[in-house]
Amino acid sequence: MGDRIRVLTANLWNGGADPAGVAEVVEAWAVDVACTQELAPEQAEALARVLPHGCLEPARDHTGMGIALRRPAGLRRLELAGRDAWVAELDPAHWPGLAECLEVISVHIVGPHLLRGWRQRRGQLHALERYLDGAGPRPRLLVGDLNATPLWPVYRRLTRRLHDGPADVARRRGARPQRTWGPTPRSPRLLRIDHALVAGVHVEDAHVVPLPGGDHSALLVDLTP
Repeated sequence: MGDRIRVLTANLWNGGADPAGVAEVVEAWAVDVACTQELAPEQAEALARVLPHGCLEPARDHTGMGIALRRPAGLRRLELAGRDAWVAELDPAHWPGLAECLEVISVHIVGPHLLRGWRQRRGQLHALERYLDGAGPRPRLLVGDLNATPLWPVYRRLTRRLHDGPADVARRRGARPQRTWGPTPRSPRLLRIDHALVAGVHVEDAHVVPLPGGDHSALLVDLTP
């Protein structure tokens, strides 16, 4: 795979996805960066055993977040309404193949079905737009559970600033992007609400991979400088 960086994003269903199964997917697919939403303590422990760097802050109230990394990177929070985003700065000193720093942003947009969900969604979206507009152009990947299909305003407004990497891959293949969410672990995936949006970096490949016990499948993207 050369100097590609493989990034996984996955909503782990507040502990519902099997911790060992999540770790096995990370190992089997040689993931370099794992961005997680709804991360529970047992899942964080399993991830930390296979990806030793990063920062994981699990919880049992659907707010657990974290980024696990194969190599060191700077990490910080990006304050958003309801749930903060996490930002990782991948430096060429630690990440071979990068000519300059790559910013990875992991987000979990509040679902519209929740109490006060619409107000928090708008606040999160507006904060992300301000951040992206103010930070200026640079290699960037925004991943996570947007709780929005491509028809919804959250997706449409973010893709004014960033490109949908998996959709680009699917078009090159003459296919449609795969859906990522279903109401139960065994149900068909009905909606594409987990996304990988990029600027200044190429998405070479994309995969949707089932997670044992999860209502979301993992989305993986291969990035090349």
